[in-house]
Amino acid sequence: MAVAGAIIGAAFGGWMNDKFGRRKSIMAADCLFLIGAIIMALAPTPWVIIIGRIFVGLGVGMASMTSPLYISEASPARIRGALVSTNGLLITGGQFLSYLINLAFTNAPASWRWMLGVAGVPALVQLVLMVFLPESPRWLYIQNRVDEARDVLEKIYPLNEVEEEMKALQSSIEAEKAEEASIGDGIFSKVKSAWSNYVVRRALYAGITVQVAQQFVGINTVMYYSPTIVQLAGYASNKTALALSLVTSGLNALGSIVSMLTVDRYGRRRLMILSMIGIIVCLVALTVVFYEASAHSPSVSMFESTHFGGNSTCSSYLTAPDASSWNCMKCLKASSDCGFCAIEPNKYLPGACLAANDATKSSCKGEHRMWYTKGCPSKIGGLAVALLGAYIILYSPGMGTVPWIVNSEIYPLRYRGIGGGMAAVSNWVSNLIVSETFLTLTEALGSAGTFLLFAGFFVSRTRSHIFPCTGD
Repeated sequence: MAVAGAIIGAAFGGWMNDKFGRRKSIMAADCLFLIGAIIMALAPTPWVIIIGRIFVGLGVGMASMTSPLYISEASPARIRGALVSTNGLLITGGQFLSYLINLAFTNAPASWRWMLGVAGVPALVQLVLMVFLPESPRWLYIQNRVDEARDVLEKIYPLNEVEEEMKALQSSIEAEKAEEASIGDGIFSKVKSAWSNYVVRRALYAGITVQVAQQFVGINTVMYYSPTIVQLAGYASNKTALALSLVTSGLNALGSIVSMLTVDRYGRRRLMILSMIGIIVCLVALTVVFYEASAHSPSVSMFESTHFGGNSTCSSYLTAPDASSWNCMKCLKASSDCGFCAIEPNKYLPGACLAANDATKSSCKGEHRMWYTKGCPSKIGGLAVALLGAYIILYSPGMGTVPWIVNSEIYPLRYRGIGGGMAAVSNWVSNLIVSETFLTLTEALGSAGTFLLFAGFFVSRTRSHIFPCTGD
């Protein structure tokens, strides 16, 4: 529901940016997020939590397209890309911090309330700080608040550069005002005008394409389900899976720092292309690793499977005509009611295919064995986690941050809010599609097939002419 709310928030956020300004839109997003966090923390029933998540989603969607735009318009041109990249750094750093906070509250009374409620703290801090920050000088100028725009520019640029920036704003805005009068300021009239303008339509095609591509490589699936993916790689312990997930979120933050240091030096397009090549290589390699891990998972032993009693054995295994050829992965895929109990200390020996319930899980662990329901013991599980880390490092500096930078730069000023909003909507819609289908895809295609599907989509998006080379 949070992602669905984000789609709506991003859609209306574009119009709000042009109508009320970037600063007020960010403050509105902070209020929505804070209200949502409070509702979730105090929720007496599950449906109230859903309402809270919708509020949070509205705030996230609005902020996702407003923050890069505000930073871009309130930054000196020479470091604009690096400063917009800080938005990605703070997002990925926040994900890392959220994992740590969740670990800290794991054993606290009413832990879930603390986990949900503490999310409102950053929104409150930002809301207070935004009171002391200026509005975007470009938005002020287009609203005929010229003196205020000059005051803001004097805080951003050296005094000898302010006049040049004012002239640049004046020339670009005056050229657009005549057309602005015929467009109107309503959300639907602006959307219609944007699609009917050839230049803006090409910019929208490029902006929406990079946003969709960002999600269809499966990055938010990796971030949402990283503990599950780590378990699919053969790590049964929830604590181990969560710890390795901390590493992946930390690598995402590290990649954002790399983007800050390189995006203005090497350009947006080059970073995206290098990132795409690395992502494709990692996804194909992950496909091979997960396929090999599945094909060579430990076999199932009838003796071990009946060791815990006939009622403990998975019924699908007992009735299968080819039970003698079963391995761990076939056991887990046969039914969600099946689990694999591996022998310790050598978990690669033939194990038991058991009914997946609390009783058999306890019996398995009671004999100091390992219990698997997501993935199977694998000698190359560590390689899968390493490739997952490489995938994140290669994703973050390019496809992680550059699409947001591109969308804050490529639209004419009068369409910047609407254009960024439409691109953000496409990002969140793609996010929803990928995150909602991931678990279904892993069940239908397996982990290897799912990663191959992501790689196949991305290969089709690597034609370099799709991605614009934006000026600094």
